[in-house]
Amino acid sequence: MSRRPLPLLAPLLIAGWMLAGPARAASDPPEPEHVVRAPHYGEVLFHFHQDQTFTALTSLMVSQQFDRLGVHADEAEVLRGGLLLSYGMHREAGQVFERLIDHGATPEVRNRAWYYLARVRYTRGEPQAADAALAHIQGELPGALDDDRRLLQAQVKLALAQPALAAEALTPLASADQPRPPAPAPVDEDNPPPRPGLLARLKSLVLAPFSGPDPLAANDADARLFARYNLGIALIRQGDATGGTRWLDALGQMPAANEEQRALRDQANLALGYAALQREAPEQARQYLERIRLKGPSSDKALLGYGWAALGLKQPKLALVSWTELAQRDPSQPAVQEARLAVSYALAELGADTQARDGYQSALGSYQDEDQRLGEAIAALEDPAWLDELLARNPGVEMAWFRDAEDVPHLPHLRLLAPALAGHAFQESFKTWRDLRFLQDNLAAWQETLAVYRTMLDERRKAFQERLPDVASQRQQLDSAALLPRQQQLDGELAQAEADADGRAFADPAQRALLQRADRARDTLARLQAAPAGQDVPTATLQDAAERLRILQGLLAWDLSQAYPERRWAARKALGDSAQGLQQAQAARQALDQAARDEAQRFVQFQQRIDELSRRIQALQAPLATASTQQAQALSRLAQDGLRQQQERLAGYAQQARYALAQLLDRGRDASTEPEHAPTP
Repeated sequence: MSRRPLPLLAPLLIAGWMLAGPARAASDPPEPEHVVRAPHYGEVLFHFHQDQTFTALTSLMVSQQFDRLGVHADEAEVLRGGLLLSYGMHREAGQVFERLIDHGATPEVRNRAWYYLARVRYTRGEPQAADAALAHIQGELPGALDDDRRLLQAQVKLALAQPALAAEALTPLASADQPRPPAPAPVDEDNPPPRPGLLARLKSLVLAPFSGPDPLAANDADARLFARYNLGIALIRQGDATGGTRWLDALGQMPAANEEQRALRDQANLALGYAALQREAPEQARQYLERIRLKGPSSDKALLGYGWAALGLKQPKLALVSWTELAQRDPSQPAVQEARLAVSYALAELGADTQARDGYQSALGSYQDEDQRLGEAIAALEDPAWLDELLARNPGVEMAWFRDAEDVPHLPHLRLLAPALAGHAFQESFKTWRDLRFLQDNLAAWQETLAVYRTMLDERRKAFQERLPDVASQRQQLDSAALLPRQQQLDGELAQAEADADGRAFADPAQRALLQRADRARDTLARLQAAPAGQDVPTATLQDAAERLRILQGLLAWDLSQAYPERRWAARKALGDSAQGLQQAQAARQALDQAARDEAQRFVQFQQRIDELSRRIQALQAPLATASTQQAQALSRLAQDGLRQQQERLAGYAQQARYALAQLLDRGRDASTEPEHAPTP
């Protein structure tokens, strides 16, 4: 089962859930479900999984600024460190991871952080920094991630010219589930060695780590194959040719299930063949090189090496066949260019001097034509428009650091430029330039956005000025100053009524009317009783009225006494509500006054903030444009330098051809001037 490649942003996955990890067996327990409890963190993850890493990073930093991430704060910080790593900001990312470690990060988090830091550093061409990061890992990483660590460690050690340590790192991985490699074929000591000087033509980069697909992005089975290949290379480099040959020979005879494995098999046989040539074992070299396909990425070098092996076995005709086939291929390839010389050399070895001279002259002509085409290609690179087209064909998604430029623009003699554009140095420089251009576009977009914000601010300021009269009117309605004395008076009356326990103070309108009638009746009875004798009102009648009035007053007093607690509470509550309403009205009025002042101040602050950001953007645009221009110039120089290196190689081949041609001419001249009989002494 294959697994999704671990991207260079994988430090973000230290929490163990954000992207798919290694493939798991059916018996493995399922990982616990990870629930996102902070919506703002979910937004960050959404942008991240959409490959919008720049938006994810900025959104994350904003959410951190406002403390919106809750329980995901540590995970978010790890994610930020990984995003910083993806942009090559190693120092800032290292500071992030150091803070996590200081705050008590778990060993698993710490180990993964150092692993991904090492991987990015290695990819950036910093093997020493990568080695230092790997040294911080304690114990093993979980699952297949530890296999990836071993592969990375071996590549780092090979880059540091430490093949013994690379072999030590690869041996456990290469030996896993691997039968014992077959023993190498015996060396035939009777085979004559190649002619002196021929081995100088062998390319040392054949004995290099496999340059095919990224081993760290392979599935588990392929990762072990890459480990075995690199282990064989490491052993050969450290002088253990027997041990290295065992591993490479096993790979060179393995059945291949896909193109990657076929390419790896060919590369292993190619390394074996050239290593045998360096040991002056041409028969073995031929056996290894015969395994390589005639159509494949290693076929050119295989045909070239096969010819030298045949020549070392004193079989120039067989060498001529191999080199003739190679010489008919793409003339821009170094192996093909060298084959043109080798064909003539083989003809000279066979005694066909005339054909050899013609071959050297033909090679010189092809080198001159190729040099002219290289010059035209270099001239075409002077126009920077080709870089814009290259960027348009490979736009990426935001600052997509890990995306290579694969679609090249239309240029004269593009096949000559392809090797330079495919080089690691150019690809890395192109990514940097593409990031600079993205930042330029991003700043330009923000400058336009700030202009929109200015318009919005002007409209809000205008609307605010139009609404100020309505606000002033509402402010007048909320004036509670005149009501405060009345509130205080009522509070005093209520307090007095409560102190006197006066139920009359809490009488309702009907009871107040009855109380008034009772008071008038009492006054009337008092007048009648005080009247002079002889009036028409009998005394008995007055007494009866007085009794009835007394009963009525008693009943009324009883009713007021019974209603007193409730009415006193209701009155107290009503006065409290009244006081609260007055306070709210006063607070609302003060809030309106403060809002009017604050809003005007906010307009000023927003305007100042927009102006400040605009100035910052303008200040960033100039150096960014300069850096972008310089990077574009560096890209052009890299591409041109790659073509000039091809010119220098052609010049070297041309010099060798002229020298060999001069030797043939001298030999022919000597043969023509030699006397038939030796002179008599």
